Amino acid sequence: MPTRRRATLILAALAVLALASIVLALMAGSMSVPFSEVCSALLGEPGGVAGDVVRKLRLPRALAAFACGGLLALAGALLQVLLRNPLADPYVLGISGGAGVGALTAILLGFGVAGISGSAFLGALAAMLLVFGLAHGDGSWTQTRLLLTGVIVASGCGAAVALMLSIAPDDKLRGMLFWLMGDLSQATDPQLVLIVLAAALLVCLPFARELNLLARGADMAQALGVRVSLLRRGVYVVASLATAAAVTQAGSIGFIGLIVPHLVRLAVGNDQRVLLPASVLAGGSLLVVADTLARTVIAPQQLPVGVLTALIGVPVFLFLLTRDRQRR
Repeated sequence: MPTRRRATLILAALAVLALASIVLALMAGSMSVPFSEVCSALLGEPGGVAGDVVRKLRLPRALAAFACGGLLALAGALLQVLLRNPLADPYVLGISGGAGVGALTAILLGFGVAGISGSAFLGALAAMLLVFGLAHGDGSWTQTRLLLTGVIVASGCGAAVALMLSIAPDDKLRGMLFWLMGDLSQATDPQLVLIVLAAALLVCLPFARELNLLARGADMAQALGVRVSLLRRGVYVVASLATAAAVTQAGSIGFIGLIVPHLVRLAVGNDQRVLLPASVLAGGSLLVVADTLARTVIAPQQLPVGVLTALIGVPVFLFLLTRDRQRR
């Protein structure tokens, strides 16, 4: 089967999987909704309580989960190219830590949902600018320098988060922990993250050829006419903003940006023209399924979705490591 045809089939299969995961999220819950009533609700027909549950509660949450999962997977794929490190993920550069500091500060001060989201985004933006400034330094920029700077900033943010948790009153501690472990229960308006996801993907795809060359090494890319310095800055900014948008909406959700690009790379190879959209579809589907499980496993209570993604991601990552070792 030709490579292009195989990639097209895989993308089509992932698109069907994404649609199926969203439909499942609309049907499943403490109140089951049949598929026929889901279709009626989506078509705008009055459906009583079931229609309101689908349109006002489950649909926004499912779309937000898909957008956040897609953003994290896209950011992970971009950072693995930028750092040429298979262990790179969206949180390695301290963006999530900055968002955590901002969100927890807002919770301690008693801000509402909008204030918490705004503070989280400002914290993520501050961490992004801090890492960018420190890693750039005197003008030189290497993968090692960027990675070390991000790790140090992330460690500092982690210490600040631990300090705030230790002094937080009991009535706010549960909300802070849920945010840190990932929580989509407050996702009522997914429009912004969907726009950010579409914009990030549209910005990246025209530069897929340059990203393929960058993945082979900066020297080779520069010899073939790629403006490596400018491309690195662009990749860093796009990946950071994608991570900031996802974390602002859903809190810290681990392993999506680390595991999904690896799994997709096994299926479609390392061609960024296919890898990036495939990662978005797979990451979005995975987070939608994880969030559906989080709110149905012990319904009506809800689990932090980040716990489920970690429970899924750890054995998958260990399997990938074992498989790679055996192959070598």
